[in-house]
Amino acid sequence: MSDPLVSRMRQFGTTIFAEMSALAVRTGSINLGQGFPDTDGPPAMLERAVEAIRSGANQYPPGPGVPELRQAVAEHRRRHYDLAYDPDGEVLVTVGATEAIAASVLALCEPGDEVIAFEPYYDSYAASIALAGARLVAVTLRPVQGRFTFDPDELRAAVTPRTRAILVNSPHNPTGTVFTAEELGLIAELCQERDLVAITDEVYEHLTFDGVEHIPMATLPGMRERTVMIASAGKTFSVTGWKTGWVCAPPELVRAVQTVKQFLTFTANGPWQLAVAYGLREELDWVADLRAGLEGKRDRLMSGLAAAGFEVLKPAGTYFVQTDIRPLGFTDGLELTRRLPELAGVVAIPTQVFYDHPDRGRHFVRFAFCKKDEVIDEAVTRLKRLGA
Repeated sequence: MSDPLVSRMRQFGTTIFAEMSALAVRTGSINLGQGFPDTDGPPAMLERAVEAIRSGANQYPPGPGVPELRQAVAEHRRRHYDLAYDPDGEVLVTVGATEAIAASVLALCEPGDEVIAFEPYYDSYAASIALAGARLVAVTLRPVQGRFTFDPDELRAAVTPRTRAILVNSPHNPTGTVFTAEELGLIAELCQERDLVAITDEVYEHLTFDGVEHIPMATLPGMRERTVMIASAGKTFSVTGWKTGWVCAPPELVRAVQTVKQFLTFTANGPWQLAVAYGLREELDWVADLRAGLEGKRDRLMSGLAAAGFEVLKPAGTYFVQTDIRPLGFTDGLELTRRLPELAGVVAIPTQVFYDHPDRGRHFVRFAFCKKDEVIDEAVTRLKRLGA
């Protein structure tokens, strides 16, 4: 039998995260590749999930999400960003941000439409766009004075009559960039000039460092009505396995996304939803402590990577540090990361796999710092073998 997979998905094999995590297990290496914490979230929030299971919240919750979580999300957006969303029609609970992204693209993009995304990009973006039969148009983020940013002229040139949406991820995975008000303003201006939808992946909204603040696109003038905001509990509360996310948008956009979402998973995770509602209301001090701790872990890993011979780019948010491997004599990140368990007993992620133009990211490798201090220290000790 010939390959049964539809042609538009044949370029998407096993994800790099699955490949590298399997490599870590097989070789007994320290996994600084996939971005999941090695500690749990707030104990009281975890206990709320247990209580919900024991009290019988184990059947289908409502398709849009349990009312308690939708209300908590609306309260959170108002409290933190002065954005008013109606929990009954402008908030939709999803199975993590990944489903929210896929459902949004499938709902809003026709075959042949174009979606702009900033490369390097989270790999589900390209897959979701391909599933919709649309075309991803990549605008490259490049290091400028120590942070990744885009060329405004390149962004403007990327917009064509077929462009339907711009996918904006800030804080940005995998570069760690947090888009500035000026950068977001340029994107907003284009969206309004060309009648585009902004699909914003804001899962790292609370994990920014050095006093840098996350600015939601929907807070910019004229953007609330054309923004599909996506967030989740996984990164905020260190419960990535709960896969509980949400969409906030005007009613007509939420209806469109829910129309697709209901045929993907319909609904899920009732106990987790109730626990996350509690977390959004009661555990944001815990999140603030998490943010401060991650900033220290970032600095710890950056210092160690620099001592090992990498050129290190300082992230303003997320779980990740980007490094340039050329000072160590390497030029191909994919080749290096496949050999890294043998050379140093550590697993990382080659950034080039997140580009439409892999040569632009071939010399970058991503390391995750959402790990215990002793794990980071041992990884750094091992990586110093590369310089030797």
